[in-house]
Amino acid sequence: MNTLDDLFARLARSTFRSRFKLGPKERQYCWDKGAETIDQHAADFVARRLAVATPVNDGKQTPMRGHPVFIAQHATATCCRGCLAKWHQIPQGQALSAEQQHYIVTVIHHWLVLQMNSKG
Repeated sequence: MNTLDDLFARLARSTFRSRFKLGPKERQYCWDKGAETIDQHAADFVARRLAVATPVNDGKQTPMRGHPVFIAQHATATCCRGCLAKWHQIPQGQALSAEQQHYIVTVIHHWLVLQMNSKG
């Protein structure tokens, strides 16, 4: 796994990853729900959609919109096992450990904080 500074520097150089931003609705949702609830949503999504060794519909299980966490997952390359392997060196084909799941939620949280603190 990478340091967040290194990871976010690499993500910023990706045209695809850097195009993701929170819109007004997603920002308001984050404000309304609060960080703790959003982090719990992220943990639930990771546990249900990514944690198994071979997720159903891997690469297509995370929508690109509809929830701030989904947008964050695409922005941070935590959306599928292929991206986790490529960007985070988390191997495919084995279940995610509790530590790996926590790391993914931390990455998502960090991106959301950056977005919420930006001018939008």
